[in-house]
Order: sequence, then C-alpha cells, then structure tokens
Amino acid sequence: MEPYRIKVVEPIPITTREHRERRYSEAGYNQFNLTAEDVTIDLLSDSGTGALSAEQQAAGMRGDETYAGSRSWFRFREVASDLTGYEHILPVHQGRAAERILFSALLKPGQISVSNTHFDTTRANVELAGGVVRDLPSPAFADFDSDVPFKGDIDLVALEALLDGPEDVGLVLITITNNGGGGQPVSMANLEAVRALCSKHGVPFILDAARFAENAWLVTQREERYRGHSPREVAKLAFRLADGCVLSLKKDGIVHIGGMLALQDADLAKQCELLLIATEGFSTYGGLSGRDLDMCAQGLVEVTDPMYLRERADATAYLADCAREAGVDSVRPTGVHAVYLNAARLLPHIPPSRFTGHALASELYLAGGIRCAEVGSLYLGDIDPSGELLTPAPFELVRLAIPRRVYTRSHLEYVAETLAGIAKDPEQVPGYRLTEVPPILRPFRCRLEQIRS
Repeated sequence: MEPYRIKVVEPIPITTREHRERRYSEAGYNQFNLTAEDVTIDLLSDSGTGALSAEQQAAGMRGDETYAGSRSWFRFREVASDLTGYEHILPVHQGRAAERILFSALLKPGQISVSNTHFDTTRANVELAGGVVRDLPSPAFADFDSDVPFKGDIDLVALEALLDGPEDVGLVLITITNNGGGGQPVSMANLEAVRALCSKHGVPFILDAARFAENAWLVTQREERYRGHSPREVAKLAFRLADGCVLSLKKDGIVHIGGMLALQDADLAKQCELLLIATEGFSTYGGLSGRDLDMCAQGLVEVTDPMYLRERADATAYLADCAREAGVDSVRPTGVHAVYLNAARLLPHIPPSRFTGHALASELYLAGGIRCAEVGSLYLGDIDPSGELLTPAPFELVRLAIPRRVYTRSHLEYVAETLAGIAKDPEQVPGYRLTEVPPILRPFRCRLEQIRS
C-alpha cells in the first residue's frame, strides 16, 4: 500500500472523445501543445509533477530569501554534500541548466560525450556546446522480453575500444536510471568498471543522477553484493565513484523546480560557478528561492526511504502487469519511474516512417485522455528538414512516466483499461507524418497530421 495518506485533493478533467479529437488536431497532434484542462491522466513526465510532503511544505515555510548566503542555502548544501560527497555544490533551477553549464565549461568543440544513453535535453546541450553525442547502451537492452537485471549499463567493451582509439572523448556520462533506455537501472559493477576506465584514460566521469534513489533501490533488489544495503548507502557509494553529477531535483528531489551541479575538481567548479552567476543567479541560490532550496533538501532526505521506494516500484510493476494482461507488452524487467510500452509489437501495421510510438501515444490520449511520451523514431530517428524519416530509431516505445505520490491504483487501472480497448482493435490506430520540423528538440515543438492509408 501507499505509505502515506492524502490530505489535499485536486479534481481532474473528465473529457469526451469529441473534445479530445478537436483539441489534439488544434495542437498539431503534439501532446506538448495540450493544456492541463485537456488531460485526464498525465503520464507525460515524472519531472516536477510529484506531490510535496507535509515536511517539505513545512520546510518551505522556513525558507530564507536572503540574496546571498541564506540559511536555506547552507541547509541544502549540508544535505547535498553528505549525500554526494562532492566538495563543490552549485544549485540551479533544473537539470538542463546544470547540463548547459557543465558542457559549456568542460567540452571543447568536436569532443565526444559518451553515455549509456543521452536523453533529449542532454543531447541538445552537448550539441549546443559543440560536442558530439555517442550512445553505447548495453547489448542486453535490445531484448525487451528478457529479465536481465541491469539493461541500463553502458557497453563496457565498446567504451574501452572508444577510449583506446584516436577519437577525443571529453567525458563519460552515465544516466541512472537509463531514461532513454527503457528506465533500466545501472549496476554498481558497471559504475565501478567505468570508474576504472575513466581513471586509466584521464577522462572525467559524470553521473546524470536524476533518478539516483530509484537506481539505488533496484541495485538493492537485483545486485547480490548490495542486498543488505539501504538505498541511501548505495546512492552514496555510486556518487563517490564519479567525478561529479548533474541532477534534476524535479525527479528524485520530489520538488516542482530545482537542480544541482556538483563537482570534485576545484578548477572546473570555478569555471562553472562563473557561468552559473552569469546565467542562473548567485552561487548560493542558482535561480531558486530559499523555500525551494529547503524543499529540495527535505526531498533528498525523503526520497531514499525504503518504504516509499518499494511502493513506487510496486505501483509501476502493477501497471506493467495490467498492461500485459490487456495484451500490451512492455520492456522487461520493469523499472521504477515509468513503464515503456512496446508500440512496434502492438501496431505492426504502422511503419517507423509513420511514427509507431507516437501513434500509440496519440491513441492513448484520444481514447482515454492519457498523455504520455513517445520514445522512438520521432525522438531518436534521423529525419530530414521536410519531415521524412531517413534512419529509424532502434525501437518504438511509449513511456508512461508515473508522477511521485500523485495517482492511486485505480488511476493506473484506468490506464490499463484504456490500453485494453486499443489492443482489441489495434489496426484502427492511424499513423502520422510531420508537417513542421524544428532543427533541435524536435518532439517538443513539431507538428503532425494523421495518415490513415
């Protein structure tokens, strides 16, 4: 059961299919263009969409809004330093700000950022800094039906070959959990091997640690050596393997806004601090209010509670099980923050050129008012300026991201029931084609139209 009780409730919109069809057409068949009033169950993102605890609200009331050196800053720094072990803590308004600052200071034009999988904003910030993205996901991830426990790992053989080769690698960035790779966790053994390779080659090792607590929980459940450890103990060990981290606190900080860049290297931290002051705010608030810093600090304490993590993992697994019973497969084993539906298997009549994943995500909205995100060729494919797909993504998935402490089991059952209705007649789901193609961050601002032939 949920290890909390509900004190405040918010009504959710209940809409008709006619309303959704009209609004989705007006939105250019892009779910980012829908408004909150158009959405019944919002699984678009788990970022900044969670519910605050009573203790976080109380911490916010104690926020100190002094411009420089506030009490809130010192409380935040104490919690963040104890968790990560890093010497230099820089608050930012959200994770992508930390990415922009770090990559601007660390990457030279043409240098490679190599990762288990870069997510969309991470990829964009590497490229905007002049870097080149290289993803080396674990080969095990290609088999969605296997129960290999750590499909989020980086391919160590490929990483070693890259580091041994002539190409200029600026950093190794490991995302925990691997959001672009089905929400799969990264093992401590993999992180230790990455640490050894980076030390050997003198390459910085950075964690994208937005879901560090969820990764730590899965380590305690799946990696034999850590079964007796608490999630917080595992998280601390993971942070101490790396040279620093970028961290969106909108995920495992359980807040609506906030992020952090934390580093060991003093010279790099000084460069980043100057960029922070110029673009985000002074280094003791980084674009956040004092109340935000206090709520972030409290969230970083609460998020490693084993009871909270167990329930969250169980809820996500419950949705995955319900979806499979309804005839819709997902990536196995289920992670914590999201269920990744196998759209290609459900909709074989829609080719990647007609955006299979987006088609399933769209039908979930049209059928039930459920907003979610495609992780397929619309996001990862190579697409020309006219909107034609040149190279498809290696998979066609739909991510159902579960906000923290927001939805109950009955909400998840409603999602599964909607999926069951789609699975009864999947061939009626249409494909889509692009009509507007932004040069970067395509899924956020593109527009599409339906194709039924």
